[in-house]
Amino acid sequence: MGVRGLMLKHTPCRWALGLAVTVLTAVSYAQWSNPADDIPAYHPSAPLKVSALPPILAGAKLKGENFRFPWQVHVYQQAARIGNVLYQLPCNCRCDRALGHTSLRSCYEGLHGTECSTCAKEAFFAYRETKAGKTPAQIRAAINRREYESIVLEQQ
Repeated sequence: MGVRGLMLKHTPCRWALGLAVTVLTAVSYAQWSNPADDIPAYHPSAPLKVSALPPILAGAKLKGENFRFPWQVHVYQQAARIGNVLYQLPCNCRCDRALGHTSLRSCYEGLHGTECSTCAKEAFFAYRETKAGKTPAQIRAAINRREYESIVLEQQ
């Protein structure tokens, strides 16, 4: 039996060993991970007055092909009024992972808020709850319970 024959003879063993290592790695990772730690990014308090945040889109920037529906303009207008609250809220569309956002406020510094119904519903919800006297911590807890899902964008 040549070298090639020996290699073919041991290939199933190598695959089995590789599969076993992969399974053990996955199992050991699951043991140490905590689903409660998987909360989208947010800031626990309002931004410092000395820190300059990127502006929320406003005015003439709320026109064009990304703003086809009235709710898209309206959500940016409301976001601009409660920017410090949005800074303290997570965004459940997980744009923190995909886009590097640091809070719900980040969605309104660019066009993401026009494209994502989760971001829009959360911002409308945050505005309504802020006007009702809720604190950012209370709004954050309600967002974690997904209470924003009852928002109908076309009615905003």
